[in-house]
Amino acid sequence: MSVGRGQLLRRLAQAWEAFQQSYAGLAEAELLEPGVTGAWSIKDVIAHVTWWEEEALTHLPLILAGGRPPRYSVTYGGIAAFNARMTEQRKDLTLAEVLRHQADVHRRLIALIESAPADQVSGETRFRRRLRLDTYGHYPKHARAIREWRERRSTVPGRE
Repeated sequence: MSVGRGQLLRRLAQAWEAFQQSYAGLAEAELLEPGVTGAWSIKDVIAHVTWWEEEALTHLPLILAGGRPPRYSVTYGGIAAFNARMTEQRKDLTLAEVLRHQADVHRRLIALIESAPADQVSGETRFRRRLRLDTYGHYPKHARAIREWRERRSTVPGRE
């Protein structure tokens, strides 16, 4: 059974909403507190999710044109090295800048999916695989880490 564009957009929206809900209601200071995932704050996690959406925006059109995205192992020395490079590049952005960028990139991603050829958004295509890896298959990992961090913080004595 192939998944059509509407179902794909719903799947993406549900995963996106769950990611955003994982940090909803937190104060700015909490969004900037390190230790959510390694040394990363929620701001860093949001920036991370955003740069993977940017990777989708870069590579999905290449896939649609029949090309192959570069391999991270060859280009950057692996995904961990790529993430480290991007973390360093974006560490000085303010929370407001990260949130603005997140909204813009996500809007552009939705527009790309809406305009992609129907045969690319249905079924198991290279386009769908890359989209899943960079977006709705990626968000839950970070939503879970944020929820677990919130749970750990709520059980620390002296924290309300």
